Amino acid sequence: MPVLLVTNDDGVHAAGLAALAGALEDLGEVHVLAPEREQSACGHALTLHRPLSVHRWGERRTSVNGTPSDCVNLGVLGFLPERPVLVVSGINHGSNLGDDVTYSGTVSAAMEGTLLGVPSIAISLVEGDELEAAARVARQVAMRVLVSGLPPMTLLNVNVPAGTPKGVRLTRLGHRVYSGKIVEQADPRGRAHYWIGAGPPAWEALDGTDMGAVHDGYASVTPLDLDLTHHRALAQMTDWEPALNAALRARPREPAKPASRAKPGKRRRR
Repeated sequence: MPVLLVTNDDGVHAAGLAALAGALEDLGEVHVLAPEREQSACGHALTLHRPLSVHRWGERRTSVNGTPSDCVNLGVLGFLPERPVLVVSGINHGSNLGDDVTYSGTVSAAMEGTLLGVPSIAISLVEGDELEAAARVARQVAMRVLVSGLPPMTLLNVNVPAGTPKGVRLTRLGHRVYSGKIVEQADPRGRAHYWIGAGPPAWEALDGTDMGAVHDGYASVTPLDLDLTHHRALAQMTDWEPALNAALRARPREPAKPASRAKPGKRRRR
């Protein structure tokens, strides 16, 4: 049977991880390789300054004292009995919509799988703890990917609304703006500390976006391209290259020397 790698950023004991593994169990040999504790909002971090250790909780269930991306690295590069054909990350407790994908450990695990050449999916439950519907969506999307594959450098980010979704929509990422940036407070000793991201978000136009889909009661499936190059901007900046090269080749001007002042002569003592 093909090997499937399942991970998350909520930790190896999360209910969403168990629901996801259960939903995929008849699609292949499911191996759970997840962080030993919660790693939410860790982004695409890799552990490079210390060795990683693992703990086996069962035949195909293992925790790692690292990040979601660490788990995928281990799984794809040799820890599992064979290279996985699919990486699925989730089910995250909470949404990963719009700009949140740049912070999400759940999405970053799927990014790491994609960078390593394995088709990858991230799945999140926007609200609530009823995981059955999200698990069904994950299973259907995984089956489709196993049959059809994904374009190179592309992963799927899936968000499922609370309750039973009306269906699935293919979407683009939304964009949000926070009304408040930081909240300053004082600890018992009077020292200042800060909370970031505390203000309520305002979403821009929702039509066609992941946020719009879940707002309407649909599960959103958003293909993400890991080529971060802005190709249109690159084409518009053609005049930058000769200008920058000409400026770098030009002889730098020498700094102006300050005008010297004549020191007054010393008078002889008589």
